[in-house]
Amino acid sequence: MDHEKQRARYLAGTEGAPPVPPPGGYRGARREAFVPSPPAAVSVSVEEEPKKPANALGWTALTVAVLFALTLLGTLLAGSTDILYSVTMVTAQLVVVATVIAALLSPRGRLLGAIALVVTILFNVATVGGMSALQTSASGNYEGMKSAEQKHAEAYPGIKGTDPQQTLAQQSLEDVRAQSESLFADIRARLTDEFGYTWVAVGDEDLRPERNGYGGESMLVEYTSQGWATEQPIQDDDRKHAVMAVINEVVIEHGLWELYSFNDPAISGIDPGMITKLYGSDDPRSQHTWEYYTENYPDPLRFYADIHDLSNDQDGGFLAAREAQQARTGEPLEGLQLFVLASGVLSDADREEFETRLQDYPGYE
Repeated sequence: MDHEKQRARYLAGTEGAPPVPPPGGYRGARREAFVPSPPAAVSVSVEEEPKKPANALGWTALTVAVLFALTLLGTLLAGSTDILYSVTMVTAQLVVVATVIAALLSPRGRLLGAIALVVTILFNVATVGGMSALQTSASGNYEGMKSAEQKHAEAYPGIKGTDPQQTLAQQSLEDVRAQSESLFADIRARLTDEFGYTWVAVGDEDLRPERNGYGGESMLVEYTSQGWATEQPIQDDDRKHAVMAVINEVVIEHGLWELYSFNDPAISGIDPGMITKLYGSDDPRSQHTWEYYTENYPDPLRFYADIHDLSNDQDGGFLAAREAQQARTGEPLEGLQLFVLASGVLSDADREEFETRLQDYPGYE
């Protein structure tokens, strides 16, 4: 029996194998836990290649790109749009691009070349030129886009289409001013004597530079005199005709042509619809404004005599317009007004300079 038990402790097919230890193990045997040893550390030595400094080509590309960008910005701030699109600037741009490309192809210059490329993309002739064009359009300053010939023409002292010799031969600014003051004084005296009108000065003399037709200002000015107005209204149709008859006599005495009526369609020939729009009616008897005119051609003096009559205001619109005008100038709402306008007149003080500057413009007129 014991023998059978002993045999049962062996497994079939295990002939030649060491015997299985008894339950609980052999007496006195010491059991130690198996701890696997860690794998041996693998030491890999990687030799780092020392970084090579960027070569001169990279620095050159970056320096050239930055300097070119600063040049473009300086030109933009100066408003010289014409320089931006000049052959010199475009050629310089191509040189910068070529230098940047060469730096990008160089391993040691690639980093600085990439930075230079960014600078070149942000600041080049096309982008800065576009910014300059927008700035010019917004400000209206096209000075930098003009050729030398255009700038020369802009300084022409006369007016295009006007013979400068005619300008020199006609009345000067001082002549027009003196004749205007004399004319006003005589008209005021005559109307005061005949109708008892009193007068008030309206506005101030105004001198406005005349454009020369070539994009600049001439040395000539447009003269607008100080006006004069009656402090009394003139509403009766017969009285209006009588007042204009007296004025007509005085202007002829001063060498001007006879008065001409803009507001009378039978005289002016202006379309009745336009007459109504300008003067409130195509019938002078119901118009809120009479406008008479004369001049001393070929001299530049132009004389105006207007009568404003609120009694012919049909809808209150003319009264509103006159009130707005009174608020600006302080003139009476209605009555007679006199003023003189002269275009393209030269001051005596500028005559010598005008003649000197004309010598640089042969063939101009």
